[in-house]
Amino acid sequence: MTDDALPELRASDADREQTADILRDAAAEGRLTLEELEERLNLTYETRTHSELAKLTADVVVPRDHHLTTAQNRMPVSREPGGAGWLVSIMSGRDRKGRWRVGEHLKVVDFMGGSNLDLNDAELASNNVEITVVAIMGGSEIRVPDGVNVEVSEFAFMGGNDVQLGDDERPDPGGPTIHIRMVSIMGGSSVKRGRKLSRAERKALKHSGH
Repeated sequence: MTDDALPELRASDADREQTADILRDAAAEGRLTLEELEERLNLTYETRTHSELAKLTADVVVPRDHHLTTAQNRMPVSREPGGAGWLVSIMSGRDRKGRWRVGEHLKVVDFMGGSNLDLNDAELASNNVEITVVAIMGGSEIRVPDGVNVEVSEFAFMGGNDVQLGDDERPDPGGPTIHIRMVSIMGGSSVKRGRKLSRAERKALKHSGH
């Protein structure tokens, strides 16, 4: 029988130089030590095939989708002036959702009332936005997008606050940050990640066992 398999594609000098550049960048980012860099560079210039070159960078190349995902998930930041500065609910309720702009320092006051703030489709007036929520016999529910940096400080007297942000409050180093301060007196507010599920979505999740 004859072997019909094609031989492996040979690497060119340009291919080896490209691999060497990737390794140098990886070392600059701290993914490789200087000793590892030197060892892999020596192997690079001795390598003859594409598959062998690929093995030298397989554990240091960040997938292209990683950068795209981070950029796409970031909340948009507008440098134009303006944005919501006050949201006041007195014996009533107020919802903000969809496309809206969060001011650099948004103050939310709930007195015997409540507010629902959905930031999943909102834009920020600054890379660092402060949201101060004061709830007296009332409270707010704040929904923040997945992947956005959120820092929370809270105080409650004869009430309680609920913070559900997962294990990582700062999943996007270098990205915009939302600073939330909650003060609740005989009331309580909550901060949660992700969109609020509809009744049908909650029912589907329940049936799926999640």
